[in-house]
Amino acid sequence: MSATEKQRSNWRTVDVRDTLALLLAGGVGSRLNVLVRRRAKPAVPFGGIYRIVDFTLSNIQKSGIERVGILTQYLPYSLSDHVGRGEAWGLTGRHREARILPPHTGTSHSDWYKGTADAVYRNLSYIRRHNPSLVVIVSGDHIYSMDYTPMLEYHLDRGAAATLAIQKFPLEECSSFGTVLLNDDMSVRGFDEKPAVPRSPWISLGIYVFRRDILEARLEEVTGAGGGVDFARHIFANMLERGDRLIAYPFQDYWQDVGTLQAYFDAHMDLISDRPRIDLAKWGVRTNLEAKRYGDRGPAYCASTADIHRVRIGRGSRIYGQVESSVLSSGVVIEDGAEVKECVIFHDTRIGQGAKLHRVIIDKNVTVGRRAQIGCDIGRDQSNVKYPDQLNSGLTVIGKGAVIPPEMSIGKNVCIGPEMDLTSLDRETLENGETIEEKEG
Repeated sequence: MSATEKQRSNWRTVDVRDTLALLLAGGVGSRLNVLVRRRAKPAVPFGGIYRIVDFTLSNIQKSGIERVGILTQYLPYSLSDHVGRGEAWGLTGRHREARILPPHTGTSHSDWYKGTADAVYRNLSYIRRHNPSLVVIVSGDHIYSMDYTPMLEYHLDRGAAATLAIQKFPLEECSSFGTVLLNDDMSVRGFDEKPAVPRSPWISLGIYVFRRDILEARLEEVTGAGGGVDFARHIFANMLERGDRLIAYPFQDYWQDVGTLQAYFDAHMDLISDRPRIDLAKWGVRTNLEAKRYGDRGPAYCASTADIHRVRIGRGSRIYGQVESSVLSSGVVIEDGAEVKECVIFHDTRIGQGAKLHRVIIDKNVTVGRRAQIGCDIGRDQSNVKYPDQLNSGLTVIGKGAVIPPEMSIGKNVCIGPEMDLTSLDRETLENGETIEEKEG
């Protein structure tokens, strides 16, 4: 028996039926720019037929957890339509449920959630109604595959008040995350939130396990008393001061926070690389194909003129041109002579004859005219002037329902808003770093 097997044999058996999951899906997600103007961040499409939230819901399902409350607030309709009653993830039945929990209205607590802990605090009545022994708190905007059961067992075996999943990153990359300071026994001794000079290579993955009684008590003491609204900055800090036992659970498989356009793009490239780091079939990711009837579409068609390499193609798509290192959702049309390289294209978008696209993220129902060029290098090297922190690596993003006229040239780091019809512009070129979100003039 290996050391890991010996350790597992000593773990207490967790009753997942006595465990409640809370999925945090309420963030605005503004760093995803035009992709979240009309939808909640967890409802953003990913990998062709999926949505970002599918990964966390699938993790809950394969962990055997039967009850999940989904905490929403920003543009919840796209998310609630997608989740439905939870049928796609086996979360329906006498003792199972996937319940959307929007902010309460008509009370003194009817304003938007102020942080992760505040969101859970305002739903304590939901937790108390189910009265679980353990509560798993997870985010709905991360791409990963994880069975939470070993973490739950690890939590019980260590006698922890709370356990948080962590992952080791190169120290120079840790400034973008909350980092965790550890003792030799993997107990937590402190936190640094996005430190300019990181002291620890361990980042928090936003996956928490709590004893239910401890969670309720600390939320009442801290958030309920106006002392803090976030878990990392306030609840965990308070628990350390009180001497509560916080334990870290190392997780070393693939995990990606797709809260930025660059991270979202990178995760798609991880999906279609020669050695993919994301294996949707092996991970058992489920989705709801009934909500938009995507499952009813016919198979994709690739004409004799098509030339495709490292491409994921959705049902009902038709490919006549050249596509390389790209992800196409359902109903995408790539006309003859078009060249699409390193792009992520959402449902029912049409790329016209002879058009050329490089490193472009395109939302649904966009029309790109014939011989248009998008993602080319026009003018001086320039981050997006309006959104320099979001578009600075050469990506261009186009919002839902936009129209790009024939033969127009659009540079890098360009942002085009939803429903923008650029045929109305008296211009043939958009240079690097420009933004078009409303009619000019």
